[in-house]
Amino acid sequence: MPEVSSLAKRARLAALGAEVVVTGAAYSDALQACLARQQQTGALLTHAYDQLEVVAGAGTLALEIEQQADLPDAVLVSVGGGGLIAGIASWFERRTRVVALEPMLAPTLFNARAAGQPVDVAVSGVAADSLGARRIGDLAWAATQAHVGDALLLQDESIRAAQLWLWKELKLAVEPAAALPLAALHSGAYQPRIDEKICLIICGANLDPATLA
Repeated sequence: MPEVSSLAKRARLAALGAEVVVTGAAYSDALQACLARQQQTGALLTHAYDQLEVVAGAGTLALEIEQQADLPDAVLVSVGGGGLIAGIASWFERRTRVVALEPMLAPTLFNARAAGQPVDVAVSGVAADSLGARRIGDLAWAATQAHVGDALLLQDESIRAAQLWLWKELKLAVEPAAALPLAALHSGAYQPRIDEKICLIICGANLDPATLA
């Protein structure tokens, strides 16, 4: 895991029995260390976001949404490397509006669209501990090109405000990355259509509760 990863996430993995190795400043650095160890040991590699099985697993969330709440008009999803939105968008296949949300300080998909292809970006900000990929995954790039129309950027201040609102009003302790969908609504970055049924993907609770004070 990279140095930017949350202490809560490391502790949770250690509690599950994992040997946690912290190396490199960002997720791309930790990935290279992971690949090197996998080649040395022959261990099973599970990529955080750019692997078919991982994307397919994320897609089951979209299936559950449709089964439990019919087909929403819009689904708002946070994006880092893109595994989650790749699975969700691939399931819905434009039958609903899937909206990609990124921090202003970690615009992997937004910058890729501007460049016409995946590019490396500088990553920092309040959500970098989980949305810290330097480049959108190849699978996510293909899926979002085919099935995602809107990619929006959010300021750190709005992300943090939404995170605190979820805790104070709903008692949901979520990491900053999980707060982007609500931040998009509260900040006005996403403007709902009249009578639109919106689904917010609030995913991730690896945080120190003391940060919610």
